[in-house]
Amino acid sequence: MDYSQFLLMKEELSLIAVIVILFIADLFMSPDAHKHDGKPMLNTMLPVALLIVHTLITIVPGPAADAFGGMYHNQPIQSIVKSILSVGTLIVFLMAHEWMRRPDTAIKQGEFYVLTLSTLLGMYFMISAGHFLMFFIGLETASIPMAALVAFDKYRHHSAEAGAKYILTALFSSGLLLYGISLIYGTVGTLYFADVPAHLDGSPLQIMAFVFFFSGMGFKISLVPFHLWTADVYEGAPSTVTAYLSVISKGAAAFVLMTILYKVFAPMAAQWQEVLYWVIIASITLANLFALRQENLKRLMAFSSISQAGYIMLGVISGTSLGMTSLVYYVLIYLFANLAVFTVITIVALRADKFTLEDYNGLYTTNPKLAFLMTLALFSLAGIPPFAGFFSKFFIFAAAFESGFHLLVFIALINTILSLYYYLKIVKAMYINKSDEPIAAFRSDNYTRAGLAICTLGIVALSIASVVYQSIDKFSFGM
Repeated sequence: MDYSQFLLMKEELSLIAVIVILFIADLFMSPDAHKHDGKPMLNTMLPVALLIVHTLITIVPGPAADAFGGMYHNQPIQSIVKSILSVGTLIVFLMAHEWMRRPDTAIKQGEFYVLTLSTLLGMYFMISAGHFLMFFIGLETASIPMAALVAFDKYRHHSAEAGAKYILTALFSSGLLLYGISLIYGTVGTLYFADVPAHLDGSPLQIMAFVFFFSGMGFKISLVPFHLWTADVYEGAPSTVTAYLSVISKGAAAFVLMTILYKVFAPMAAQWQEVLYWVIIASITLANLFALRQENLKRLMAFSSISQAGYIMLGVISGTSLGMTSLVYYVLIYLFANLAVFTVITIVALRADKFTLEDYNGLYTTNPKLAFLMTLALFSLAGIPPFAGFFSKFFIFAAAFESGFHLLVFIALINTILSLYYYLKIVKAMYINKSDEPIAAFRSDNYTRAGLAICTLGIVALSIASVVYQSIDKFSFGM
């Protein structure tokens, strides 16, 4: 065996090194490892610093590489997506600092960092998979630790219930997906992505295999009708974990689905585009309608994320390199905007234990900076110019329109107008609605402020820096 192949996996090796260092460091951060009256040593700086180093090492895409007989395949666009996920995880670690200061979570800080990075490692393997077995191992490596993260606050806010719902749904979806993969193997005799297309002829069994596979991935991305777990899990999970689940996990799964559809199911494009067409309409429309009636902000953002997943799929259905560029660019901007919103939700929940829309009445009078930053993020999510979200929606609509899906783009535009209502409803609560007991004024910790600063910089900079989109476009590929 040629062990030099491992050197081609620089992102995975670097992340494994970070996980091992944090695992060992947890021995010294635990309450039994030192003499500080049994209190844990809070050390957010270590995982943040390690993740920054990891991101800087891997941020420059390397050349296309194959390893282990084609089971591992990495292209520059995949390295870019991994770097985007790493930046998102870094922001999540920054926003988790205040949560980690709580006595019941401080003793589990090592578990949080290791579990989170383990899910990220699984996503890395998914993204670079060139074989369905490698893909499935990465998928489960990402899913199982995520269930532990969802149930992390098992004595608070229905976290244990959310964890149970997530793991049961994940198991069911994985079963469907694995059944689809087995049918693919049964009809073509191989699981290598590069070898499958030559044997696809659109037979009924192959169409059924695709439907099972797509159903399993639909659960991971929260597409309608596979979305029913999303609102309950998002509400019950800790806000930091909800943020990670809504952006990092969703972005990775969407990119992997697109890659597999482009590489593996390209001969069946007519069939999967038809399925995706109706799923996109259902996801965008139903999610927006349900979001209109939500009063709990985490549930509202859950339905918002389902709607955003529908928009992301517009890049997939196009089947072009423009669609891939638009999807990656959309995920990048969505990452900054959505994490900014969840950072505010997290800090307000921790300081004031407030979760509902009514609780945010008059927030601008007591915490104007938080209200302003949240407004920027909401405007970006809504696609209001000149914020970055407008350009991400423009490019992803353009990709679908160019491929001939004119009616679909029109329906998506109508739904964008509909989504303005519930995003602006939050802004109205913060700036216009009066409250006799508004959320008290407070100062955020330095880590939270750093996370918000990165998100705000991303929202503003990406609206004017066209070089980012052009750089992504240089490495994209279509069917």
